[in-house]
Amino acid sequence: MAGFLLIVIAALFFPGVIIRTKSIASGRKGPGVFQPLKDIAVMLRKGSVFSNTTGIMFRMAPAVALATVVVAMLLLPFAENKALISFEGDFIFFAYLLALGKFFMIIGALDTGSSFQGMGASREALFSMIVEPAFFVLLATFAMFTGYTSFSVIFNHFYITGNDYVLIYSIIGAYLFVQIAMVENSRLPVDDPKTHLELTMVHEVMILDHSGFDKALIHTGTYLKFAIYGSLIYNLIVPAGWNTILKIVMFFVVQALFAVVIGITESFRARNKMNKNPKYILTLTSVALIAFMVILILTEKLV
Repeated sequence: MAGFLLIVIAALFFPGVIIRTKSIASGRKGPGVFQPLKDIAVMLRKGSVFSNTTGIMFRMAPAVALATVVVAMLLLPFAENKALISFEGDFIFFAYLLALGKFFMIIGALDTGSSFQGMGASREALFSMIVEPAFFVLLATFAMFTGYTSFSVIFNHFYITGNDYVLIYSIIGAYLFVQIAMVENSRLPVDDPKTHLELTMVHEVMILDHSGFDKALIHTGTYLKFAIYGSLIYNLIVPAGWNTILKIVMFFVVQALFAVVIGITESFRARNKMNKNPKYILTLTSVALIAFMVILILTEKLV
């Protein structure tokens, strides 16, 4: 339960830290850390407007997407404390919970009957499909490294394997989780959340027809998703045996650094050309495969 609550708290300030980082990097005063929460509060008080061409799938999509993210949060442990839901192979369930939410958002976009939103939905589906192998190869690497297939046990045993290369695996894993999070949440360099250029929009065009309460649900799910990946990075780089107070402090430090990295990336890096994105995302899978092969060699399982 501790991990669930910490993720919720982290999600409250995560988007604000990104905005503040970008404001400082560009020399602007910018909005406050809690401005995204104020925006959500305003949207929650508004009603939703639905086009006559949309159906039940369009109305269901935001709620289903948020629900899948909340359930995915229950699968993540905090340090040595087990997750509320934990079983062998739970990382597969985790991945496909998030995929289910994205599936409903894609179907909801197609339900509008707009070719414009269909274009964004097809791109979103392509990027998610290409990045999926990187996540599974990375988790398979950790499973091979520790001998377990559950999030709770993998992270508990990661630093007690006695392997001298554990720090290298932590750095590679943290890098890949950051990049996967950027792709899954449609951020630079794959997508720009602030763009309104029709030919290059991906996620933003999918949610153009959503408004009010429904749009608040979508943004809430996005913030929680970022905090989820921050929690994965924390569990990977912070040993489970540390003092509880120190672990809580480190959790928020990792989340804040994650947000700062995103803000700096979006301040100083341009978005990829659309035809370059598949190659960029496939590179993440290549890095994960290299790590997997190294594990096979070091554990003498490569025959």
